[in-house]
Amino acid sequence: PMKHLVFVYGTLKQGFPNFVNNHGTRLPGDFTTVERYPLYLVGERHSPWLLNRAGDGERVTGQVFEVDSAALATMDALERITEADGYRRVELALVPAHGVDVITAFAYLKQAEHLASSAIQAGPLPEYTQEHAALYRSRT
Repeated sequence: PMKHLVFVYGTLKQGFPNFVNNHGTRLPGDFTTVERYPLYLVGERHSPWLLNRAGDGERVTGQVFEVDSAALATMDALERITEADGYRRVELALVPAHGVDVITAFAYLKQAEHLASSAIQAGPLPEYTQEHAALYRSRT
């Protein structure tokens, strides 16, 4: 079966609110984006949004998981990639926290035009932390 690498920077990280939906196998350690991206907490739900706008914001740290196609489909559905205002799955270049070899993984990014500046609660952030997760409200 096909294996895919997915970079998770928010609620899908191990120990975070939506990790139950992450059926992948974690690669050891943390990973950071090679380029800078803006990571914000958005709206009343304090959802983490990584904007598809390379060069702005911070180099963002997260986790990388190896997933099969079924697990990837579960994530695609959670991130609502077919919806106009959903996330988009794009490939990012990442570097491990304690290494030099750049890898490429999918990440779920929001389109910048969907973000109203008035909705930004915090950011741009270098990392989504447990303190941020404590503010998160799930959709259900």
